[in-house]
Amino acid sequence: MRVFGGDAMSVVMRPVMHLMVGLVMYGVAEEMTVPVLVDKVTAALCPADGGSCPEAIYLTGLQSSIGGIFKTIGFTLMGQLADEYGRKPLILLTASTSIIPFAVLAWNNSRTAVYAYLVLRTFSFMIGQGTIFCLSVAYTADAVEQSKRAAAFGFMAGIFSASHALGNTCSRFLPEKWIFQVSVVLLICSVLYMKIYLVETVQTAPSAPGEHLSLSYLFVRLPQQRWESIKENINIVKTSATLRRITYASFFYKLGMIGISDVLLYYLKSVFGFDKNQFSEILMVVGVGSIFSQILVLPLISHIIGEKGILCVSILASIAYALLYGVAWSWWVPYFSSSLGVIYVMAKPAIYAIISGEVLSADQGKAQGFIATVECIALLLAPLFMSPLTSYFISEEAPFNCKGFSFIVAGFILVISLCFAWTLNPESKNKCTKVAVSDKSDEEAVQAPLLAPRYQP
Repeated sequence: MRVFGGDAMSVVMRPVMHLMVGLVMYGVAEEMTVPVLVDKVTAALCPADGGSCPEAIYLTGLQSSIGGIFKTIGFTLMGQLADEYGRKPLILLTASTSIIPFAVLAWNNSRTAVYAYLVLRTFSFMIGQGTIFCLSVAYTADAVEQSKRAAAFGFMAGIFSASHALGNTCSRFLPEKWIFQVSVVLLICSVLYMKIYLVETVQTAPSAPGEHLSLSYLFVRLPQQRWESIKENINIVKTSATLRRITYASFFYKLGMIGISDVLLYYLKSVFGFDKNQFSEILMVVGVGSIFSQILVLPLISHIIGEKGILCVSILASIAYALLYGVAWSWWVPYFSSSLGVIYVMAKPAIYAIISGEVLSADQGKAQGFIATVECIALLLAPLFMSPLTSYFISEEAPFNCKGFSFIVAGFILVISLCFAWTLNPESKNKCTKVAVSDKSDEEAVQAPLLAPRYQP
């Protein structure tokens, strides 16, 4: 079992250590604002009612929906751009999108400032939220051997969970007035660190002089190239039964989980009177447990039950998570339900590992970007039913007494995801390896990690 030890994992992750450091700072900065945002937005938009705030729920859902509209195109575009122009510029761009929105709330807490934040944060969602993890997956796939990617993705997801746990801890103990100031400083440090130390993994082909500046290229050739790339992305998925099924599973999983996360904190504040401290504690339960499960447990069980088994178990935990929130009868039930996050957080690295095993390194950005685009359609649709349902059933006009009815609906959507995940073909994960063996001349060079040391004769 020494293969899973600390020394082996450090060897696997050494090529992406600088990326991990930057992501930790980024994750802490993003997560530390989550618990306090509910109180800030509710206090600014509904000062007369410190509990329920339908306006905040609807505006948060609208923010997610608008961001999802762009992301249905933007994620695929970002994946293509990362394949063509390099991972590093796109990672730096996405990491910097939250600086200005958080700076607005660090400066002022008025109603106008909250509206300005929501508008700016919507643009930030369009480019940054989720994209940086997708780009990081492509970067890691470049740098790590195919056989070790599942462990690498699990470690990376564990690092994200560690940064989220640290961010929630900071939010729990820092004074509320300092949270956004500290977040802005950390975001700036993250961008500067990755700008200095991150190594590009894509060897871009030089473009013809003046090609990117001519009007004919910008308005004629560039759209044509993008359309051809989008068709290529679709063909990559269409030619693989596993990619088609994981696309459906990812869509319904994202639809259920994003619907829950969009309204969860507002639901807890309205029904149980939770505030920043309780939000931080619940999120810390998930974060701390996720570190253990993703960094230590995932690499072990991936060799026992495979990525498909991990995904199915994770979705089962997500279904229980949703149903427990739906029937929560006391303040301690949300704490118990959040502990299931130790299991369901393994769904993401399992999905990424399955996708990664189905395509070559040259197509990693395209494939991951396409699946992320499909998930963004779920991001667009989830608030359309979760926000009205949640607001309706926590109000006095509800037809029956079940304040968490929207979470039960989300649980049934997750059941659909489980059905698609169960039909995945576990043998297809070796596709890249088989291709490399059958045609070693070009494919081995493509599959070789770009940051790995090369033999010099």
